[in-house]
Amino acid sequence: MLDKVEHSIENALDSSLQKIEELYRHLTPGSAVLSENAKEVFPSGITHDSRHQKPYGPYIARAEGSRKWDVDNNEYIDYVGGHGSHLLGHGNKAVIEAVQKTITSGTQVGGSTDLEVEHGQIVKEMVPCAERIRFTMSGTEATHLALRLARAYTGKSTIIRFTTHYHGWHDSVVVGYSNHFDGSAPRGISSQTAAETLLLPPGDIQAVTDVLTRRDDIAAILMEPTGSHFGLVPIQPEFVKQLRELTEKYGVVLIFDEVICGFRVAPGGAQQALGITPDMSTHAKIISGGLPGGAVCGKKAILDVLDFDVMAEREEEKVAHNGTFNANRVSAAAGIAMLQQIRDTDACERANQFAARLRNGMNQMFSDQGLGWAAYGTYSGFFIFTNPENLAIDPLNFDPCHYDAATLKLGRSGFPQKLVLALLTQGVHLAGFPGGWVSAVHSERDFEDTMTAFGNTVPLLKAESERASLTT
Repeated sequence: MLDKVEHSIENALDSSLQKIEELYRHLTPGSAVLSENAKEVFPSGITHDSRHQKPYGPYIARAEGSRKWDVDNNEYIDYVGGHGSHLLGHGNKAVIEAVQKTITSGTQVGGSTDLEVEHGQIVKEMVPCAERIRFTMSGTEATHLALRLARAYTGKSTIIRFTTHYHGWHDSVVVGYSNHFDGSAPRGISSQTAAETLLLPPGDIQAVTDVLTRRDDIAAILMEPTGSHFGLVPIQPEFVKQLRELTEKYGVVLIFDEVICGFRVAPGGAQQALGITPDMSTHAKIISGGLPGGAVCGKKAILDVLDFDVMAEREEEKVAHNGTFNANRVSAAAGIAMLQQIRDTDACERANQFAARLRNGMNQMFSDQGLGWAAYGTYSGFFIFTNPENLAIDPLNFDPCHYDAATLKLGRSGFPQKLVLALLTQGVHLAGFPGGWVSAVHSERDFEDTMTAFGNTVPLLKAESERASLTT
């Protein structure tokens, strides 16, 4: 009899979860057609790995403020935020006006411009380590250049990175982000390139100390100062402080990857918020107003290796760096408009406060439902730990620093995707962690609608979570 009851419950849950996908498909016929068409053009039908979603992701037609609409006119509260680019929300008036004014007078003009100087000046004013700046076109390009500069400046070749920290997709940084944590070469990467990176556990200052005391070939330490992917796997500020002390002691270049956290956690980024100044920092996303663009900021002594006159005077080889669209006028104009508002308003703090309220609201709901999940994060980000190992946790007292990277990142492509899909049917779009980034324009209505969406979704997923725990 008991077996029949359990079988009946299992069938009911399978039916309910199937109905989520059926409802999603019913709501998004236009996205379904575009997804099939895209598969004939792009591998897996996508142009960014994080957009891989079953049965398919929503195809967005327009966005404004904290919300966006897909091709079927479904409205979503947006917590993807251009992958963290839109601290001021979609379609910020000043940014739009700057772009419209600039684009009609030339984009790539094949020469230096007044806008690149103004853009550089405001970046230099806001970023503590920015004695000199070099613009790029993406965060990946920025970290690529920063590593080249560090090697040229120190004359050393090995880079220390931390497992699960993300720095783009170029060959030197893909080892140990989502796989190959043993340092072996992923497919398409040479073993020689992989060997130039030394992977260490995030937050383990003793491991760093041990390496620096016994090796003299370390050029730089590259890290996300708020932890892996803006705190999905967090690190303590004390660890960052100790890294700064060690790198200064051993003459190692410390690079903060602030592609996500730069201009977001505070106007001057994580280095301002933490009160710790690195030797270099890399930027993208917000720095160019949500348009393509990036930068390396850092000490003059390091960026001097790019300087024609300095290197000629030293009779040393200059480091090469080109880029057709570096500092293009439209991205520069958008960046200036964005950064002026961040500098002159409380935008960072508003986003940080909303995210804290959102995390607290989710955790209270999880607690009330008796669900062993937790929302966590710092500043203007949030992550939802769906607890695939069924650990005994209290959502109201969850400290992610007590758990390792393997635990916090476990199962991101399985059960969490059911949560993302279910919330899409309720008008909320999360990133696939699951979690997201908050803007300064998320509103009281957004908060209430988000809580309602979770309230409609959590009971079903709680039942699925409980069933999963019984079968493991």
